[in-house]
Amino acid sequence: MGELLADHTTLRLGGPARHWFTHTDPTAWPDLARTVRREPGRAFTLGGGSNTLAADTGYDGTVIRMATRGITCSHTGPGTVEVTAQAGEALADLVAFTVAESLSGIEYLSGIPGTAGAAPVQNTGAYGQEIADALTRITAYDWRTGHTLDLPPAACGFGYRTSVFKARPGRFTILSLNLRLIRSALAAPVGYRHLADHLAVPLCTRPPLAEAAAAVLDHRAARGLLLPETGDDARQAGSVFLNPSVTLTQADAVRAAGGPLHHDRDNVLRTSAGWLLEHSGHHPGQELQPGIHTSKRRTLTLTARREATTTGFAAALAAMADRVHATTGIRLHPEPVRI
Repeated sequence: MGELLADHTTLRLGGPARHWFTHTDPTAWPDLARTVRREPGRAFTLGGGSNTLAADTGYDGTVIRMATRGITCSHTGPGTVEVTAQAGEALADLVAFTVAESLSGIEYLSGIPGTAGAAPVQNTGAYGQEIADALTRITAYDWRTGHTLDLPPAACGFGYRTSVFKARPGRFTILSLNLRLIRSALAAPVGYRHLADHLAVPLCTRPPLAEAAAAVLDHRAARGLLLPETGDDARQAGSVFLNPSVTLTQADAVRAAGGPLHHDRDNVLRTSAGWLLEHSGHHPGQELQPGIHTSKRRTLTLTARREATTTGFAAALAAMADRVHATTGIRLHPEPVRI
């Protein structure tokens, strides 16, 4: 047993992996894949560890940490640029690069932790943008067939915080992604009321690109959505529950209680997981298990302190979901991926 998973997750929880590989050279992937395929069990691919819950006992298998870096650009037509990012590139760095190059399409994803390769798994999104909006191709390794594939977006099963990569864990490892972005000094139209208010512009306005990205960072910081480097809230995995879908009857009850409702892109009616938690009696700064607290800034984020364990974190998630279900009849689904 070797590398501690706690050293590679933002919760800083998790025991050792039986086998550990750090992948840094894209050209070396075929050799690494052949080596890993000789090991028993399923390989788990780890990015930045910002959405990961690793067992206290570790992982009795192989973990591959994607650490490949690199961003390249090629012109694809009037006003458009194709950007290729290696899977281990930090998503925040990729967004910052595109903003600096006056490329619009993912600017509202500023401040989201994790790697570029992990973003399609969850179909990472914020402020009306999703990574799937800009994707043209994902290069991924299929562990079932042993082949590397170029997958178009239509083959990726994208939806609200989901994809074929999430639905079939262990089947694919994303190696790189291609994005088609627009050459522009202006951001995409602002479609999120609170961000428009923060920018002091009407909805659907196209603010300057750098100004929009900076406003997203400011707004995320004000809402407690940035990963702090120090303090009691530093060990966390961001939002721990997805916004759940609701029936019309449940929606009527949420509306009557003053809760928010919205339709996602697939026209599925959803409500806020954070509102449900607070409506059910939870609040910021609450201790749920030894070492497990809700963030001081928001109830939807759980934090880990010195005596925390993954077992305790999972128990806190289950208890919160059960309380919401008992109070409202709505079932919450955890967002962190378990190793």
